[in-house]
Amino acid sequence: MSNVKIEGKEYPIGKVFSDDFAFTIPLYQRPYAWTVEQAGEMLEDFIISLEDDSQPIEEVNPYFLGSIVLIKGDTPDAQVVDGQQRLTTLTILLAALRASVPAEHFNDLTTYLYQKGSKISGIPNRYRLSLRERDAEFFKEYIQDEGGINKLEELKDAKLSDSRQNIKENAQLFVQRLLDFSDAQRLRLAQFIITRCFLVVVSTPDFDSAYRIFSVLNDRGLDLSHTDILKAEIIGKIPDSKQQEAYSVKWEDIETNLGRELFQEVFEHIRMIKRKAKLRESLLKEFRQYVRPSENPQLFIDKTLSPLADAFYDIKNATYQSDIGWEELKRIFNWLNWLDNFDWVPPAILYLSENYSNPEELVCFFADLERLAAGFFIRRTHREKRIDRYSRLLTAIESGENLYKEDSPLQLAQEERIDILRNLDADFLNEKIRLYVLLRLEAEMSGNEASYKESPLSVEHVLPPNPQPASMWAKWFPDARERPKYVECLGNLVLLPRRKNTEAQAYDFEVKKEQYFTVKTGAPPVELTARVLEEQEWTPAVIERRQKELVDILRKAWRL
Repeated sequence: MSNVKIEGKEYPIGKVFSDDFAFTIPLYQRPYAWTVEQAGEMLEDFIISLEDDSQPIEEVNPYFLGSIVLIKGDTPDAQVVDGQQRLTTLTILLAALRASVPAEHFNDLTTYLYQKGSKISGIPNRYRLSLRERDAEFFKEYIQDEGGINKLEELKDAKLSDSRQNIKENAQLFVQRLLDFSDAQRLRLAQFIITRCFLVVVSTPDFDSAYRIFSVLNDRGLDLSHTDILKAEIIGKIPDSKQQEAYSVKWEDIETNLGRELFQEVFEHIRMIKRKAKLRESLLKEFRQYVRPSENPQLFIDKTLSPLADAFYDIKNATYQSDIGWEELKRIFNWLNWLDNFDWVPPAILYLSENYSNPEELVCFFADLERLAAGFFIRRTHREKRIDRYSRLLTAIESGENLYKEDSPLQLAQEERIDILRNLDADFLNEKIRLYVLLRLEAEMSGNEASYKESPLSVEHVLPPNPQPASMWAKWFPDARERPKYVECLGNLVLLPRRKNTEAQAYDFEVKKEQYFTVKTGAPPVELTARVLEEQEWTPAVIERRQKELVDILRKAWRL
């Protein structure tokens, strides 16, 4: 790389949109994504910079638009590695200005949108910016060509892709906003953008060095994700342009299906599957080093990214389908998603992706995985130990080991089972784990498959932490020193709709049963709480009996 020429130079927008550059957006870049929020912010920044109409345009403070990164040699041809959103939005704004200024300035602004060709000579127009193939013609017709913006209203009821919808809405925003100004003010705005707004153009003819620059800029805070960088690197290594387009579409379909946030998360899980260790350097560095997707981009997308992303989607949304076993798997997936960490996800998506058509095996594996993950959660196992265990489980899955033998990393050792029971039967149930434990108990006792997302439940004490001195609680629990161990133990806890929990009062037991624990309408009954209504009193003996019953239910469910 030391011999690769890297140039960085500041240019006014008038020079950026000139014969010196012919920008193209490579196929592997994500679609145009700026909405009216970002586009409107850019325009308002320009307008604020021009508030003093009396100041000559050449004396107005310059406005810096940041850096763009290009793959560019000695010719004008330039692939945009970073800067697509700004260049596209600037083009839309210049087209909106062209549609708004007096006719004598029309051709001047057109020169910044494309270099006119010659019909006589057979030379086509050369557009300053060409979007990705799927949006390029749309952009030319409705933005860059004369009169295009005026035709956007025809698309009012048309179903457009997200990128085209963004182009349309941003153009219409600009046109509408420019109506607030006089011809002189619109002309002044155009002059300001062309002559007093600047970009730093960083260019290199070498593909790899351009993406290293891209990565450095990302580390310094540009709005780029690791998946954007990896997409550029991976799709860019596919030599055939048609294949690039096909795999770019496939990549974007996966991202759209998962959503951007979960899509980024799946790359963290893929790294773990390949690396089998805690992240010690940047995700990008370790992904390149241990996953090495650029060595065979098509194979990575087809055989790694796609199946693991599908598995991740099915687990996160509990959507696995089969003739048998799917109901049980849905329950288990919901239980796993209740946990407060996702260290279990890499072995989960690996096993599901490799055994998709074997639902009976999946039920066995995921029942034991939830048992293991819940055990870690209840014991508050340190993350380092969890990751080490899941790393060994990944190795066992890949090597085809028997996962159900006693010493398998999937199985709980005897001392682990004893420790789980000790934690469940403790006087003080850890606040972080008690909601999960109660939800699991509710699932075992009622068979209720609800995920409680729409009607969230929270934890309530039957014996209140601070009972009134004259209450029945004080008679049942006269020793104030002994009382706390009953308050926070599993036997004294129930689940209530969150709305009722906010109304919590230190009622006496009979009043609490009638006014607080009884669900008269609406939400389905909570079995765990309904059984409390059967009790005539709530004494230490009742709590101790209930504690034993609940721990025994979990002992059987988790084979402890």
